[in-house]
Amino acid sequence: MAKVMLVTGGSRGIGAATARLAAREGWDVVVNYNSNSRAADAVVADVEAAGQRAVAIQADSGKPNDVIRLFAEADAAFGRLDAFVNNAGIVNPIGRLDSRDPADLERLVAVNLTGAILGCAEAVRRMSTSHGGQGGSIVNVSSVASRLGGPGSYVDYAASKGGLDSLTVGLAQEVAGEGIRVNAVRPGIINTDIHDDLGDEPGRVERLGKTVPAGRHGTADEVAETIVWLCSDAASYVSMSLMEVSGAR
Repeated sequence: MAKVMLVTGGSRGIGAATARLAAREGWDVVVNYNSNSRAADAVVADVEAAGQRAVAIQADSGKPNDVIRLFAEADAAFGRLDAFVNNAGIVNPIGRLDSRDPADLERLVAVNLTGAILGCAEAVRRMSTSHGGQGGSIVNVSSVASRLGGPGSYVDYAASKGGLDSLTVGLAQEVAGEGIRVNAVRPGIINTDIHDDLGDEPGRVERLGKTVPAGRHGTADEVAETIVWLCSDAASYVSMSLMEVSGAR
């Protein structure tokens, strides 16, 4: 029986690339999405075309009851969970922290951090040997912003990703003896549509890509390669890593 991976924010960008690659590597996939059902269905179709099973489940990572329901519906669909890719995330338009609306800050933290913590807890309840599980892997999708800070642009986003890094370090140690590995990937400038949410002028990815030591931006597929590897048996002794996919930025 194929192993099962649950990917939050799986309808676009890094999440979609991860779901598609996982299917090619033999995983069945739960594709979580918030609002774009058409994009999620397209990812499901690609997973099925690769010969694996998939289901799309709507759930808002910023709502605790939705997170709990997501895992319950995944249980009903597949009856097991072997990897959780904690990818759902949002960013506010570029701006200083003192210009932020408190409601926007609350929403960002709810999705990027609180929802991530709740998702990890649900995954542990299913995968931990102390709960009768068979072990598994959790990969948190963080950002190099967690160490760069995002001054003048997205300090709030960077702070939420810093929290995700701390979650990774602490949880990895907490569940290492229960068969669960916990790691994070920290992408740099990656060509995904999250940059559109920043409200910057067109061409931002290309412009910033030229400032990266590698001389270019990265792709969602390159990040997905790292995520799927971390979920695989090839990474069986890798845990508590904050793995950068940033072109040395």
